Amino acid sequence: MRIISGKFKGRKLSQPLNKNTRPLKDIVKESIFNLILHSKVINLNLEESSILDLFSGSGSFGIECLSRNVKYVTFIENYKPAIDILKKNINELDTNKNYDLIEQNIFNEKIYINLNKKYDLIFIDPPYKEKKIEKIFSLINNFKILKKKGYIILHRSKNSENFVLNNFETIEVRSYGISKIFFYKLK
Repeated sequence: MRIISGKFKGRKLSQPLNKNTRPLKDIVKESIFNLILHSKVINLNLEESSILDLFSGSGSFGIECLSRNVKYVTFIENYKPAIDILKKNINELDTNKNYDLIEQNIFNEKIYINLNKKYDLIFIDPPYKEKKIEKIFSLINNFKILKKKGYIILHRSKNSENFVLNNFETIEVRSYGISKIFFYKLK
């Protein structure tokens, strides 16, 4: 696993050694960023964006964003072995402190109350076995943490059905190997 572009391009990222964390494959990450940068349906200036990385794991997505000079990244993770790797990966970067790491369960409503920020892009990468996807979207909507012209990217298994979510519109769905990526915006 590596950083694919930007000021940290080529740097390798550490990964958890256990099977409880499923790292985002480089090819999937690269495809996501190609869509963000070149799609006609996504209008986002990455360098002016604040990013929320839910279920951050080793931090691959959020660190890629930092490498590409985004304004700010908030990482949220509660699995201790993943947090240790995430901290190691961030600490090995020479970056200004334009990120925050919240070590809590993302279903804890207090997190959303205390964010005090709206995000241009929210990346959600839960374990494939996680069933409470609608709950995550409900928290995002209820606490209004996605900017009106913001986007949500959801990473699921290739066998996942499209989620029909109140207040959100699916704008793109892509499959890559065992992964399916859903792009949403507010209705």
